Amino acid sequence: MFASARPITLLLLLHLLGSVTSLSIQTPAPPIPSQVSPPSPVPSDVPSFPSSVSVPPSTPPSISSGGESATTARCPLTTSPSTVVVRFADPFTVNCSIPVMGFPVLGWEFELGTTAMPIPEATQGRFLVWSVDRMTEWSIKPMCFALLEQGQCHIDLPVIVYKPPDFVSISVADHSGPMLEGREYTLQCEVQDVAPVGRLAVTFYKGQSALRQLQSNNTKKEPVTEVFTLDIIPSKEDNGAQYWCEAKLELGPDGPQHPPVVTSEKLNATILFGPNLVCPPKLQVREGESLACEVRGNPQPSVTWFRDGQKVALPAHSSKEHAGKYTAWTTGHLGQKNFTVEVEVLGGRGTTNILNGYFLLGVVLIQMITWL
Repeated sequence: MFASARPITLLLLLHLLGSVTSLSIQTPAPPIPSQVSPPSPVPSDVPSFPSSVSVPPSTPPSISSGGESATTARCPLTTSPSTVVVRFADPFTVNCSIPVMGFPVLGWEFELGTTAMPIPEATQGRFLVWSVDRMTEWSIKPMCFALLEQGQCHIDLPVIVYKPPDFVSISVADHSGPMLEGREYTLQCEVQDVAPVGRLAVTFYKGQSALRQLQSNNTKKEPVTEVFTLDIIPSKEDNGAQYWCEAKLELGPDGPQHPPVVTSEKLNATILFGPNLVCPPKLQVREGESLACEVRGNPQPSVTWFRDGQKVALPAHSSKEHAGKYTAWTTGHLGQKNFTVEVEVLGGRGTTNILNGYFLLGVVLIQMITWL
């Protein structure tokens, strides 16, 4: 009985050996990575691979959404979306598909040395969906692969895990209280617990005007706290201005429609300046006009006017007798300053002359009406 079975056994072995030699295998085949489960059982009408054929490593060049390699034509894998942008602790789903038949195995795996997560078992279908209920890793490098008779091709899946800042604040470094005009200060914007900080754009504002945008060169994927700085030299025009900063995660076209933005509170600037003279050193006024020459500062300085060594008040209605040199003695928060103004009083067309002109015109008009 056993002797009669030997010829059949020999024929089957010869048939299997002939099938092995007919295969054209170009790449050596190490075992399937431990992260990928074996595919579903092969149907009975499809011949299985010989035991000497196994899954090779990711030897072909990587294919990513950033660009295609020379082997793209031989690896028609695609993922949807092409880049996963997911908030930490949120779910996500991605589909890997292949438009042609003839690929015995389609699966997901992770780059060696990187964090691994649960993945679906490999399949012999044309697509494989990977769903994660809660994203709890900050840095992963998954790839979708397909096995061919000639070896393996794969496509990398970029994954961006983000977290908006907990808090954003603005302050003046090593300083508190009012600032002095013309002195340099450093604004600092602190962004707390944000990821990935390399995709964070921080913009400084004065009022509604953007002053400058800064980005970090930190490549860390986990949440960090980072401080961004901007040097300013305030002027008296900046007194009362509001400085603030905005932190925005720029996550690309695959990110949320409205990128996460967190703004700081407003920093009200108080600028100390002056005393400053708000009139030319040579002032011309017409007869009847007031001699207006203002001294400004923050805080408002005290001002005393002198003419020919005598304390005077500036005239509200100028005349020729008011011409000459006036000196302002001022005292402010930043010290004392003296200003000299030379006043020239011009004749005619002052306020008094204008009123006189209107009066004469009125008289002429009344006379003309009377004559008519």
